[in-house]
Amino acid sequence: MPTCRTPQLAGVAAILAVGLVTGLPGPADASSSRSPSTRVVHPGESIQKAVDAARPGDTVQILAGTYRESVLVTTSKLTLRGVGAATVISPPKVPVTGGTAPAGAKGRSIAKAPPGSSGNACARAGHGLCVMGTAEHPVTEVRIEALTVAGATKNGINAFGTDRMTVHAVLARDNGQQGISQEQSVRAKLRGNEARGNGQAGIFVANVADGKVPPVETRGTVIGENRLSDNRFGVVVRRVRGLDVRSNVISGNCGGVFVVGDEGVPRVGALTVRQNVVRANNKFCPATPRLDVVQGIGILLTGAEDTVVTGNRVENNVGKSSMSGGVVLFHSYVGAPNSRITVTDNRLCGNGPADLANRDTGTGNSFARNECRLRAR
Repeated sequence: MPTCRTPQLAGVAAILAVGLVTGLPGPADASSSRSPSTRVVHPGESIQKAVDAARPGDTVQILAGTYRESVLVTTSKLTLRGVGAATVISPPKVPVTGGTAPAGAKGRSIAKAPPGSSGNACARAGHGLCVMGTAEHPVTEVRIEALTVAGATKNGINAFGTDRMTVHAVLARDNGQQGISQEQSVRAKLRGNEARGNGQAGIFVANVADGKVPPVETRGTVIGENRLSDNRFGVVVRRVRGLDVRSNVISGNCGGVFVVGDEGVPRVGALTVRQNVVRANNKFCPATPRLDVVQGIGILLTGAEDTVVTGNRVENNVGKSSMSGGVVLFHSYVGAPNSRITVTDNRLCGNGPADLANRDTGTGNSFARNECRLRAR
């Protein structure tokens, strides 16, 4: 196997490390006649109580400590800020009691509660921190900054029905499913976070996780400058359009970037995957009833259209899965081909069985100006 020269990532790592310690202050709610307030939460106190008392424009400042609760946000223009990785939201290991689901917060992702569980809707669904609106009445401009969400049975952060949500300088680790998940949401900025050791994706953006529905236009959602490692997948983009996946460092997962569509029209697409470092995603994840073994996959597109993959560094992704390789166009399990995919100006090295692989039957796909050692069909 060729030896690849590792790019210098010290600058990116330094920026991310600073981001995980210090959150950026959110803007004041200029439209409100009242002055925004800051509600400080100390160890042993309830974050949820402070969130419930907050009004649009307020900040809930959470001091260092471990908070054994799930937190549900349904208020727009709210900032939830820790002091860095030492502020930890970790749901209790036993079911909590009391509380009911708020009106209008019955999204698909939060309605599937574990049998016998109780508490707020976020706790009942097994998530750590939830931002919940509806497609018709989204929760807007919520900021989550400078904290850790760890050990949730399902998703660390679960967002549904949001507009212009920001997640910055968050560590999402050791959650049962997704580290950071967003469904039926638009104009999000998921930047400068770290997600590691999660059972499914480090970052997951979809129309809905379950069920076949047409893709939603995210209207410019950005997944950028994140560090994603030791998950099943680094990034999964499913049934969405109008998205930018850029400048992430994705390594040590079973698979790096998955762009997943189906026979719905229009298909997932109209998005870019650019300037990412996707390296050695060679962890072994066994097959499931819906998917082959996942191992050694850099950037994979299936059932997608009108997507540009450019300026990425993809190296040493090696496996024996049918999907293994550097940048792979793969046939959809439901028969939807990739169409009009442009793979250009990427640097690839040491991926196996191929740096570039077109294993699909779609038309209008092109490969140009990529630097690599091997191209195979």
